[in-house]
Amino acid sequence: MPAIRNTLRPTGIRLLATAALAIGTWGAVAAPAAQANPIPTIHGGNTAIVILGYGLLPDGRMRPELVDRLRTAVVQAAFSPASPIIATGGNPHAGVTEGDAMAHWLIAHGIGANRIHVESRAADTIQNARNSAALMRSMGITDAVVVTSSNHMPRAANDFVRAGVPVVGRISPQELPGLVLDLAGPRG
Repeated sequence: MPAIRNTLRPTGIRLLATAALAIGTWGAVAAPAAQANPIPTIHGGNTAIVILGYGLLPDGRMRPELVDRLRTAVVQAAFSPASPIIATGGNPHAGVTEGDAMAHWLIAHGIGANRIHVESRAADTIQNARNSAALMRSMGITDAVVVTSSNHMPRAANDFVRAGVPVVGRISPQELPGLVLDLAGPRG
């Protein structure tokens, strides 16, 4: 029996992941525009995953809130493997910008460096949106999934829309179910 249980376990995980994906896809259609999607949705190469920075500690290390955003972005990246990732945030501390710190973390957690584009000049959310929009245009990217905290999402999404970027997805660490993070998120 243990052999059967071990054989079935990956199938069970796949079924749970498929169910989560189905719920997430439905949620993307049914969810009001101002709310974050609780489950990531699938997007292609014309959609950027844009992670908004969060102030670094004085020594240049990331705060837990920013790490949570990155863990959430890794889940979204797993659902959208063709999507480029933009890490946006300036505000250097100890010679490290938010964008650079995020890029290093993403690479250390299995995201290919070729997917990551750093925007390290933004000092606030409006600049995150404007600078990311310019970067996206230069790459031929048409829309974005915004990754930020749930309390920051309405303002961030509006800033991106004002910058000319259609926001086709919103995902935040506070609303991502733990099961999805456990199944698709980074280890360690």
